[in-house]
Amino acid sequence: MKQNSEVRPVIRLSLTVQDRLLEIAGWLFLILQWLVVLYYYSGLPELIPAHFNIQGQPDDTGHKNMLFFLPAISLVLYTGMTILNKYPHIFNYPGKITPQNAERQYLIATRLIRYLKFLVVLTFFAITLSIIFTAKNISTGLGSWFLPVFLMLIYIPLFAAIRKIFRAG
Repeated sequence: MKQNSEVRPVIRLSLTVQDRLLEIAGWLFLILQWLVVLYYYSGLPELIPAHFNIQGQPDDTGHKNMLFFLPAISLVLYTGMTILNKYPHIFNYPGKITPQNAERQYLIATRLIRYLKFLVVLTFFAITLSIIFTAKNISTGLGSWFLPVFLMLIYIPLFAAIRKIFRAG
């Protein structure tokens, strides 16, 4: 097995206003998700929606305790991605990272990770609300719009970042 002998520059990146706003928004939605679960938990029936089909309709139930898994998973993913984002020199890049292009490449990659971790929290928050509102008969599920919107929110920025990375070469 061939080892990658490429030594990449280690650069400490400064956060822009946009980066700080994404970080703050991510933590706020994470905290809000926990607060929503704690607030609504006691008023929920024992069985709540646990899975949604491709049309966004509930198709399975589970005990209401499972609702705590959603903010827990959000927290683990958000924290893990936050830690990972401190080491952009270990990411996979499509081209060679040089001292000349490292900062630009790292900025693009870390911004993408920052956006994706915010999106993870936002998505889990939306699913949490849908489960609660469906269990309380306020709504009928995620809605058929959820999956296409979620996929667009992931793939459009992902492809844009990949394009920028190739251009920053």
